[in-house]
Amino acid sequence: MIEISSSIQLLDNEVEFSFIRASGPGGQNVNKVSTAVQLRYHLTSSQSLPETVKNRLYKIARSFINDQGILLIEAKRYRTQEQNKSDAIERLINLIEKAMIVPKQRIGTRPTSSSVSKRLFAKKKRGIIKNLRKNDQEP
Repeated sequence: MIEISSSIQLLDNEVEFSFIRASGPGGQNVNKVSTAVQLRYHLTSSQSLPETVKNRLYKIARSFINDQGILLIEAKRYRTQEQNKSDAIERLINLIEKAMIVPKQRIGTRPTSSSVSKRLFAKKKRGIIKNLRKNDQEP
């Protein structure tokens, strides 16, 4: 069980790990040992997350989610399976924690009457300058 917060824990059957061969440093060992980790989190069938958090997670991690609704995180930063597995779990936790934050609602505001009059005065002045320029070229 992976604990995200005091109220949210992910069940073990929702998270699946597979180990693959990684590219990068490791010498000959990289050709023999599967150290990279692919974490698959079944987002659509998950019952651990509330619907609002699921929806925000879809928006945040859209590029990591496939057509079946599985969130795929690949970790190959380290040379050992254990470090890569903990790195993948940490990245999943960070994504879910971001999705748990409720965004603030924007409150629409109106410009002040003085700022509107200043803007209109500047537009009028600019139009007068352009008209003067136009009249100078006609004779």
